[in-house]
Amino acid sequence: MQTNQSVSISTRIVQVCLFLAAAIAIFGGSLQMYLGEPTVSARLDNIHRFMAGIYLSMGLICFWAAYTIRVQRTLVYLIALGIFIAALGRILSISIVGLPEPAGLWIGYLTPEILLPIILAIAQSRRKEIQ
Repeated sequence: MQTNQSVSISTRIVQVCLFLAAAIAIFGGSLQMYLGEPTVSARLDNIHRFMAGIYLSMGLICFWAAYTIRVQRTLVYLIALGIFIAALGRILSISIVGLPEPAGLWIGYLTPEILLPIILAIAQSRRKEIQ
């Protein structure tokens, strides 16, 4: 990434959001890969660790997209869509089996999962460098 050229505020917002998503996904995916789900069957633990691997790899993709932000276009929208769909999955889970305890923690997870993709999509649409 070249640093001698200035970038717009919108580009910086996209980049910060992507680095934030990367940090969350890399940490969360690594932790869940290591911890697994000890209170369930082998089948569910297998699925849990597989999904943790996808979560971790999403973090690596977000990091790469943030680092190479000057050339990213559609990928940013796809990442935002992926995060938003994940939030919809959490909402579906809450509506079917209820809100886990402590409720504040899970709402705290859900809030940025809804807001981050919206911010990403709006900021990406306003980037001057790619228009």
